[in-house]
Amino acid sequence: MSVPKAPRPRAAILGCAGTALSDEERAFLRRADPLGFILFRRNCESPEQVKALVADLRAAVQRPDAPVLIDQEGGRVARLRPPHWPAFPPARAIGLLAERDIALGREAAWLDGRLLAHMLHDLGITVDCAPVCDVPVEGAHDVIGDRAFSRDPALVADLARAVCEGMMAGGVLPVIKHIPGHGRAFADSHAELPVVEAPRADLETTDFAPFRDLADMPLGMVAHVVLKALDPAQPVSTSASAIKDVVRGPAIGFDGLLFSDDLSMGALSGDAGERTRAVLAAGCDVALHCNGDMAEMELVAQAAPPLSYAAAQRWARAQAVRGVPDPVDAAALRARFDALLSGAAV
Repeated sequence: MSVPKAPRPRAAILGCAGTALSDEERAFLRRADPLGFILFRRNCESPEQVKALVADLRAAVQRPDAPVLIDQEGGRVARLRPPHWPAFPPARAIGLLAERDIALGREAAWLDGRLLAHMLHDLGITVDCAPVCDVPVEGAHDVIGDRAFSRDPALVADLARAVCEGMMAGGVLPVIKHIPGHGRAFADSHAELPVVEAPRADLETTDFAPFRDLADMPLGMVAHVVLKALDPAQPVSTSASAIKDVVRGPAIGFDGLLFSDDLSMGALSGDAGERTRAVLAAGCDVALHCNGDMAEMELVAQAAPPLSYAAAQRWARAQAVRGVPDPVDAAALRARFDALLSGAAV
């Protein structure tokens, strides 16, 4: 089924199958005109190859400012890996430093964001789906684990803000995730739908707190998690009441551009088109589809309308805060970062 050209980019982020676009993918993306793209490990072989792929993706939609996203947190969530790209520690390593010395922890968090941005900006990647702002609880599934800075909501917010500021100084937009909190989940939403029984008061005090403190950030990602205190049946990503009353409402007050988490994940039901309609109807601004499967992407494109006016305004505001990076001595910054994390810094 042919997808007509929309007056504004389509409210979707799409992937691709490999390290270069096929003719079929190029033609499809030209028709579909998604807001932007996301890269995974399957798409990243070498710096020159990634730069070429990024340029080709943007050429396909004829928008040189189309966002290109990646999940580059550090630790086990890193699409770009050695030997071509440097390794970064998980967020928990920065949290441990901050628990010993808050000033050094904040410095390390800022350097983490600035160095990640330096690496990504060089490739043409403009959005990093990080930092994780979830607050894990004892016994929760390890899907978050050391991706979180701490079990202290205030410390999570403090360090996450420093990472965000470092990224934006380096010309890359951060995505705070997973609103309104994935830390209590006892299941992995990549495989199944987590259900959280915690009362609303506990969620307000812990889970929501970092996102409330970071509500001024430009981009956010909503979780595929059922919080029964908000909606007994639907995950937040497909719950209009949870998004309106909590994510956008006074409990958190986030007014940046809101992405769904990946539509390909096992937490959701229905085909890719049904999932797309569900997250957008609930109040997400943009449907995120990551696996690069052409048949699924066709369904997403058929289901996703043009970006709404409100979403387009949010995206424009986000682009406006993405800084033009000043030149830095990346080697010196990395040496300082490594010294901080090794405990050698004073």
